[in-house]
Amino acid sequence: MNQDNKPRIMIVEDIKANVRFLEKHLSNEYECLTAYDGEEALPMIQAALPDLVLLDIEMPKMDGFEVCRRLKSDEKTMSIPIIFLTSLSEMEDETKGLELGAVDYVTKPFRMPIVKARIRNHIELKRTRDLLEQQAFIDGLTKIPNRRRFDEVLEREWERALRNQSKLSLILIDIDYFKKFNDNYGHQNGDVCLQKVGQVLPKAMKRATDFYARYGGEEFAVILPNTDTQGALAIADAVQEELTHLHIPHEYSDTAPHVTCSQGVATFVPSKAQRPKNLIEAADQALYSAKKNGRNSVSLYASTSPS
Repeated sequence: MNQDNKPRIMIVEDIKANVRFLEKHLSNEYECLTAYDGEEALPMIQAALPDLVLLDIEMPKMDGFEVCRRLKSDEKTMSIPIIFLTSLSEMEDETKGLELGAVDYVTKPFRMPIVKARIRNHIELKRTRDLLEQQAFIDGLTKIPNRRRFDEVLEREWERALRNQSKLSLILIDIDYFKKFNDNYGHQNGDVCLQKVGQVLPKAMKRATDFYARYGGEEFAVILPNTDTQGALAIADAVQEELTHLHIPHEYSDTAPHVTCSQGVATFVPSKAQRPKNLIEAADQALYSAKKNGRNSVSLYASTSPS
């Protein structure tokens, strides 16, 4: 969406009079971007990520069917609804477009009440779908990404690191003596504690690509793409520092009079013989070492190569 909070539409049509007509009737409700052929449109759509694409079928260089196929095969653009603009009425062309992933057709000459209604319906459907998908990946208590989202991001970053042969780091974080906290302060205060820890994690992150999530229970996780052991340890230290600044009272802890955490750090350069679960197991082993060594500390997976 643009700064005026208007949904963004990409119009891809080689006849300039049609583009001007659509812009005239749609610009009050939508931010309209335009392209006059498929080759020009593809990079613009990938960059702007509009809420909907109005796509002509018959165009020079690259027709609408090929543009649709490429958009639907790209993870970034596959969820953008596409409405074909066509003067064709043959059933086979409509079937082909729908099979490629288009959501609808509008025919030329345009009947604007119908065009507007279909645009409005499909943008509303997309917003509802996006909201439901977003909620499915958010932890209900802490309002940060959940384990499902963590699994998805780790899989994606693992594949990227495997392709690039780059370093991927993982930190597993466990709140020390959280059961004692719950038993003595009550589960409601325990929930507040988890929320505060969830809010403090982003303060320790350095880059937009650093990812954090609630891993489960009193455990949190941080995925650090293209990060060596020293970089990961620096983030873990920042988490410790931010948590200390919170100074959540915990007089029943055996480590400090406030809430602390133990952290396990692992760094891999992925190989085809490994899977993301191997990185999780390594970080979990390091976390176990941190707990065994008295908690309120950071431990590094023993087999991690020095970086």
